[in-house]
Amino acid sequence: MNLEKIKNPDFLKQLNVDEMEALAADIREFIIQNVSHTGGHFSSNLGVVELTIALHYVFNSPIDKIIFDVGHQSYVHKILTGRVNDFATLRQFNGLSGFQKRNESEHDAWEAGHSSTALSGGIGMAVARDLNHETNEIICVVGDAAIMSGESFEALNYLGSIDSKVIVILNDNDMSISKNVGGLSNFFSEIRISTQYKNAKNNYISFLNKSKTGRKIYHMTKKIKDHIKENVIDDNIFGEFGLDYIGPVNGHDFHDLINALILAREMDHSVVVHVHTKKGKGYVLAENDRYGVYHGVPPFDYKEGILKSKGNIKSWSAIISSQVEKLMDEDEDIVVITPAMISGSCLGDIFKKYPNRSFDVGIAEEHAMTFAAGLSNGGKKPYITVYSSFLQRAYDQINHDIARMDLPCLIGVDRSGLVGSDGETHHGVFDISFLSSIPHLTIMTPKDAYEAKAMVNTAMKQFDHPYILRFPKGSVEDCQVDTSETLQIGTWEKIIDNPDHHLTIITYDAKVYKVKAMIENNQLPVNLINARFIKPLDFAMLDELYENHQSLIIYETDLMTGSLGSLICQYYALKHRYMPIDCMGIDDHYTPQGDIETLLKHEHIAIDDLLTLTKEKCREERKS
Repeated sequence: MNLEKIKNPDFLKQLNVDEMEALAADIREFIIQNVSHTGGHFSSNLGVVELTIALHYVFNSPIDKIIFDVGHQSYVHKILTGRVNDFATLRQFNGLSGFQKRNESEHDAWEAGHSSTALSGGIGMAVARDLNHETNEIICVVGDAAIMSGESFEALNYLGSIDSKVIVILNDNDMSISKNVGGLSNFFSEIRISTQYKNAKNNYISFLNKSKTGRKIYHMTKKIKDHIKENVIDDNIFGEFGLDYIGPVNGHDFHDLINALILAREMDHSVVVHVHTKKGKGYVLAENDRYGVYHGVPPFDYKEGILKSKGNIKSWSAIISSQVEKLMDEDEDIVVITPAMISGSCLGDIFKKYPNRSFDVGIAEEHAMTFAAGLSNGGKKPYITVYSSFLQRAYDQINHDIARMDLPCLIGVDRSGLVGSDGETHHGVFDISFLSSIPHLTIMTPKDAYEAKAMVNTAMKQFDHPYILRFPKGSVEDCQVDTSETLQIGTWEKIIDNPDHHLTIITYDAKVYKVKAMIENNQLPVNLINARFIKPLDFAMLDELYENHQSLIIYETDLMTGSLGSLICQYYALKHRYMPIDCMGIDDHYTPQGDIETLLKHEHIAIDDLLTLTKEKCREERKS
């Protein structure tokens, strides 16, 4: 089928099963070729091709609202709703989003880049629908990992207590979460996905209700049925929440999918449809992937597969985890915790080497933090690694459970700063702002592999307070750092120091090298400081800058509100000291998707923007 001709899902109503299977094959091939070219979420979308087609066949989007949790598995949905021609721009600046996006299509009813929001959002939409006296369906497609998250459990608990109907599609592509009670359970599951059973049940009720004797028989048999249902059919986690259950359903069989979805549609109450799919289906390397390599991919040759990088260039995540592993070799009290990011945070070797000291708690950032607090309170030395954009979900636990009790640990804030193509839901530009106000925290951000490893050493050797180590997405040149090498807490580093210069740029992380090159290439009379500790500030150096009558440029690529610049300004203000300071950073808004350089230009914080400001300040300095 020519996918480019698809304008909306209406055409699906005219297809038979054979035609839908042919369409599924075409869509799967399209995803393999296009996503391997642009990069994006790969395996999850290959796994939901038939499911998404069946959803749009049975339901009527955009009247019926289909919500994908997290939303990264909505590529097939985008294809079926007329966005094929935009896939060349996937996750690019001003291009097609990698997630559902409300301003992109009327068929995108919800948007999220974080797991486990679909059920709560869907319940809210369902209640609003009922208050508006509308009759459309709300369908939430939730993965087996996301369904286990705390917010999903809270939503399921509430859903079972209200009358508003939500259809929950459990996309189970890895593990079973319902208890297997043998052949009888399978028998009832098969009955419940047949429309013949539903029609027979309705005819049975109608027939018996025509007479007094019939009504007695009905009530007696209903008690028997309810007893069986309570003890057999509902003997799974959803029954405990008071929700009806259909499944398991073969997520790649259109007959089973359509029958199950029609039955769910015709019910007048909430129901969970348990669909079993194969992640990465249609691409052998992704089907056999056990480490998440093909979950989110960069551009790659789909004929060859993703090749491992060679040489001494490694990801920041790998740099950090390798040093943690080296320290674990020396100290048996060090333990590692991750909320479902073993692959993303490069912890695979640690989990293999130290399985009894490594803990993957699933998509549960809140639990990960309080779990770490308990480990620390028990005398262990936890290293917890979380993506910056997901760390936001654990703010209360960091504040209340870790920092308030001043429990020592090391929290690795992975993917800090702008991350590029995943866009506004994933940019790690908020962590400095919301962490800097929390007492007892030490916040570190390295400029290179040496500082990164030395900071790991510092936290684990000192181990007196909670430490935050933030590091970006991307790669850096590796180096060997002995476990004894540490840094003095709260000390900055003078990169360029000339007493004749009266303008100083303060920055941090890998930007230090970019700014140094800018100053040297343009022969600018400017000093440069590496603010490798965001908290505590280097108060001695700030006092020295004031005494030397320096003007400052604080160069950041994170949110300015609550940033290093704001902390420095606050310090001088409280000291009643006037310091001429210019702050560069992201204004009070969300940054869109796109490659990093494009986004830096978009936010007017590219190195060229800094160069323009620096030259302007140098001219002003000469005039004065």
